[in-house]
Amino acid sequence: MRHSITIIFLAAILTTAAIAQTPSPTPLDANAEKQRADRLQARLNDFANFARYREANAKLALPAKGENRVVFMGDSITDGWKLNEYFPNQPYVNRGISGHTTPQMVLRFRPDVIDLKPKVVVILAGTNDISGNTGPTTIEAIEGNLTSMVDLAHANGINVVIASVLPISDYNRNAAGNQIIRTVQRPPAQILTLNTWIKNFCSERRLVYLDYFTAMVDDKGFLKDDIANDGLHPNAKGYEIMKPLAEQAINVALKKKQK
Repeated sequence: MRHSITIIFLAAILTTAAIAQTPSPTPLDANAEKQRADRLQARLNDFANFARYREANAKLALPAKGENRVVFMGDSITDGWKLNEYFPNQPYVNRGISGHTTPQMVLRFRPDVIDLKPKVVVILAGTNDISGNTGPTTIEAIEGNLTSMVDLAHANGINVVIASVLPISDYNRNAAGNQIIRTVQRPPAQILTLNTWIKNFCSERRLVYLDYFTAMVDDKGFLKDDIANDGLHPNAKGYEIMKPLAEQAINVALKKKQK
């Protein structure tokens, strides 16, 4: 009995010592964990993030007579694009949300696109699906979600432009000088597979295919190092490349008649 008590006593001492040696989280770590927890809680409460544009949608008047309104639906690449600066005096509406995947876009397609009564929607989506932002998925699932958005648009008289997924790279470095790796979460082969499907789908459904990829890829198959700062998101130079391509695609889409 005395032997058992001694063992228990020693175990308690060792456990206490281990706890004492465990480093307390630094304020920076604690802040990062809180931000992550807040993001997860927000996603749980509002998976599609309807709240992001609810007020803006309520304030946006219906298009004036003869107005060629265009909605840009997408993720952070769209979200970060200052449309009013790159397309001044154009009735273009930005409805991109950083981090979003195609299932989230399908859910918010009615309030953020259909209800705004655009003539054209420009969809740029898929890179976050590939990286698993809302869980593991398949290329087929992405294709299905893109198809659903097209069906919803056409059912409401909206012409569609679908953009290719942009290339990525491992060229850039963060503020600490460490290499930013993108190719693990977003394998270039998967991007190519999805873009091939998008191009063929646009041809089959008489949609406008907006090919950003070809204009932004280098001879190694990566996003050119001078048009992004993190291997994923275009910088100002990158958006300047995208601008005329988007304008051309929109002009073609505005002239299309649905069958």
